[in-house]
Amino acid sequence: MATEKPSSKGQAWFCTTGLPSDVIIEVDDMTFHLHKFPLMSKSRRLHELITEQEKSLATGRNARIQTPSESSQQLDNDTEEKQEIQEEQENEEDEEQCHITLPDFPGGSESFETAAKFCYGVKIDLSATNVAPLRCAGEYLDMTEEYSEDNLISKTERFISQSVLKNIKHSVRTLTSCEGILPMAENLGIVQRCIEAIAGKAAASDPSLFGWPVNDGAANYNVGNEANPRRKFSNVTRAGAANADSWLDELGFLSLSLFRRLIHAMKALNLSGEIIESCLIHYAKKYIPGISRTTRKPSSSSTSVPTENEQRELLETIISNLPKEKTLRSAPNATRLLFGLLRTAYILNASEACRLTLEKKIGSELEQATLDDLLIPSYSYLNETLYDVECVERILGYFLEGMEESSATGGEGEDENTSVRSAGLMLVGKLIDGYLSEIASDANLKPEKFYDLAVALPDHARLFDDGLYRAVDVYLKAHPWISETDREKICGVLDCQKLTLEACTHAAQNERLPLRAVVQVLFFEQLQLRHAIAGTLLAADGGTAAEAERLSSQGGEDHEEEEEESETAGRGALAVVTRPQEGSSTWRAAVRENQVLRLDMDSMRTRVHELEKECTTMKKAIEKIDKIKMGTGGHAEKGGWRAKFGCKFKTQVCDSQEPTVVDTRKPRGHRRTQ
Repeated sequence: MATEKPSSKGQAWFCTTGLPSDVIIEVDDMTFHLHKFPLMSKSRRLHELITEQEKSLATGRNARIQTPSESSQQLDNDTEEKQEIQEEQENEEDEEQCHITLPDFPGGSESFETAAKFCYGVKIDLSATNVAPLRCAGEYLDMTEEYSEDNLISKTERFISQSVLKNIKHSVRTLTSCEGILPMAENLGIVQRCIEAIAGKAAASDPSLFGWPVNDGAANYNVGNEANPRRKFSNVTRAGAANADSWLDELGFLSLSLFRRLIHAMKALNLSGEIIESCLIHYAKKYIPGISRTTRKPSSSSTSVPTENEQRELLETIISNLPKEKTLRSAPNATRLLFGLLRTAYILNASEACRLTLEKKIGSELEQATLDDLLIPSYSYLNETLYDVECVERILGYFLEGMEESSATGGEGEDENTSVRSAGLMLVGKLIDGYLSEIASDANLKPEKFYDLAVALPDHARLFDDGLYRAVDVYLKAHPWISETDREKICGVLDCQKLTLEACTHAAQNERLPLRAVVQVLFFEQLQLRHAIAGTLLAADGGTAAEAERLSSQGGEDHEEEEEESETAGRGALAVVTRPQEGSSTWRAAVRENQVLRLDMDSMRTRVHELEKECTTMKKAIEKIDKIKMGTGGHAEKGGWRAKFGCKFKTQVCDSQEPTVVDTRKPRGHRRTQ
């Protein structure tokens, strides 16, 4: 019956075979005008329904035949009764057609249309999207192999086992098509078989080419045609990456319940964390808008936008299934997506446990983050600052805890792990310094918050403190109203010995720094110059590099020892100058530079002494005036003479003659946030 050409007209479907249809089947809102014999030859259920209809029609026909014969004998002269009999006889032919309704047909009218074509012998094209509805349709119509050879059930089962389950992308599409036929598809085992196939194919993927199953890659890509091995490998790599993205994108069409079952199946097979994390991230990008700042495309019209509650449930499912350990896939892009999930968690008001879990996950790979990732806005009205500093402080605490745990459990390869941890710690130190510079201009940032975040890192996290000095300078510039105590506390986070010469030069001329900080900077700058000069003179004198390094590494414990060493080095330099090596131009240049530097240091020391004397004199004068004012019984104005004349000196003045330099900087240690 291959010559039959079915066609649809509006909400009716006709099979144009040249023969009038003798059965009408309704599926959803579509009416199918078909023939009994093709349907009854393939479907046991349609055979039973049509046979039952024929019996009922035959019974009704006999009843109608008796009724008009009796009425014609009794009412031969009644014209109206004759007309009714004629109308009934005309409609008799239409009433002989069987009328069957199939409620809740799996796959709807589209699936039944394909099944009807199969019954008529029309070749049907099976695919990953229609095979599951057709398998359920065959089960619904009882189109078994026992009833008719090469029937629909055996044909669809063969396609599922030989084509769908051997390809991970086809398995995902078939699993997606089971959404509308879940009761029957679940009972037939289609859902479970697809889930197991997807998890198994993902487990068999090449870890370096994630998403590229070994069997599929060998079948779909002929590597023997490539002459250049390097080009061959790169082409295979690109093919594997493209295949990975294709089936991962297909996961976005699954419902949350099916996706959750798939993730649990992957975990049951002990799949690597990077595979599970990739699945979760791709699924989240499909339904949660805004987690990636670079890809903010509007959702397609075919995909309905989930509600806020659905997004919250989806987000908590994604976060709860993220692998807690650091995966090999961790990269700046993956970390950026995690920060996007964290922002979305705050926007959707997710549970606190959900947010803390995500913060710990981010803390395990903080060295991969960028400054833009850390700039998390404050979504709560309780936070006065522009950015959520407390969140970053907690993430940093989790990172430091992870560093401590990894160092405590270190075994073989301890040196390699230590170097990796040190590199990661220095990256985080640079990142935090940049973050401090960015938030320092916030007028609502308290000095305590700035100080706590600055000292949270250990000393060896920063090779130089130039970035931290920049953040301190920005903070002092944006907060000129803070007290002198707070200014000294903020400057106490700096280690003047770790400032470069450029930073020391800038700090020595920075009017925003407290006097004590400036003196410390000048002192250590002098040490750096002395060490540099001593090393240059020893090198010019033919001294070994080891001796220069040993001499430059010597430092005094207090001011007097440092000054004595400086003078000794100066006298030694002058003694060296008298040696008969002044003929060299390099030697003469070093001598002149040494003399100029000594004059500059002497003038700077004299100027600092003068400033300290002026500060002491002004302090005594102001205190004397305040005492006289209060002794007369009058009420002193708020702030006294110091406020009137704009004096900001405190009662404690820096004195360079003290035996030691007071270091207001507290020891840095690991700071944990509970």
